[in-house]
Amino acid sequence: MADEKMSGTKSSRRKQRKKKTAITARRKKEFTYRGYTLEQLQEMPFEEVLELMPSRIRRTFARGFNDEQKTAYDKIGSGEYEMVRTHRRDVPIVPAFVGRKVAIYNGKEFKEVEIRPEMIGHYLGEFSMTRKSVKHSGPGVGATRSSKFLPLK
Repeated sequence: MADEKMSGTKSSRRKQRKKKTAITARRKKEFTYRGYTLEQLQEMPFEEVLELMPSRIRRTFARGFNDEQKTAYDKIGSGEYEMVRTHRRDVPIVPAFVGRKVAIYNGKEFKEVEIRPEMIGHYLGEFSMTRKSVKHSGPGVGATRSSKFLPLK
């Protein structure tokens, strides 16, 4: 009888703890890029944003774009188009692109990507993979007897 009373109080304490943890809802963490919020990044002059970017992207802007990169950059940045289809995988993502939809060519098809704040400082091509992982099936028609063996476990 004493054991039942003990376990009852223990379970009731456990239930109380669960209720307390259930009440506290998780807050979504606000996005920051190197200590700045998305709104602050979009209000900043482009030169200051560029200083926050990784060196490879700073160097891309310092060297300048070729004609194809320039047109892709302008189309995405303008916001006139609902979706921009591009073969240019080497265009850096800047804060002005956030929320835009881009279809990036991966060598076979266009992959549709919506640009999120976490993508700032990367290239478009990083979000449209060019290679698929190989999924092997069973042995083929011309396989030898030994290679057709498949273990039961």
